[in-house]
Amino acid sequence: MRKTLSAYLLAASLLAGCAIFQKPYLGMTEAELIAIRGQPDYTYQEGNIRRLEWSATEMGQFAYMAVFSTDGKLVAYNQVLTDERFALIIPGRSTQEDVIRLVGHAPKWNRWTFEDGQRWSYRYKENGVWDAMMTIYFDRNGIVEGFTREMDPLLLRD
Repeated sequence: MRKTLSAYLLAASLLAGCAIFQKPYLGMTEAELIAIRGQPDYTYQEGNIRRLEWSATEMGQFAYMAVFSTDGKLVAYNQVLTDERFALIIPGRSTQEDVIRLVGHAPKWNRWTFEDGQRWSYRYKENGVWDAMMTIYFDRNGIVEGFTREMDPLLLRD
């Protein structure tokens, strides 16, 4: 009896744990994804397309974005703090809204007092390996002026 009860408890805990470790898959619904990931930090409606964003935390290096089609099915789910996504940001042309659609909201942003612009910083894994910081500079009209990539100053090792 004791072994049977232990086996049932073990099976129940393993099944419960499966929901925690379930990965998003194309075609799932928004409700199914939220059940796995929790509530998103931001939700956008762009015409018929709906986006959900799970932003990086202050020290986080990963942020995820989900895109749902008009029929409410997941068509894309990506980690967005990558070299490839940052490369799509074009100085002189990209706007703050473009940056948000590409890499999400920055966990922190600073306003330049001497330039009347803004600076958004993102921690991420450069080339998927190195602790890095991408800082994007915007003019007062919200247009990207440029960006810098450097080793993450808080994670430098002596």
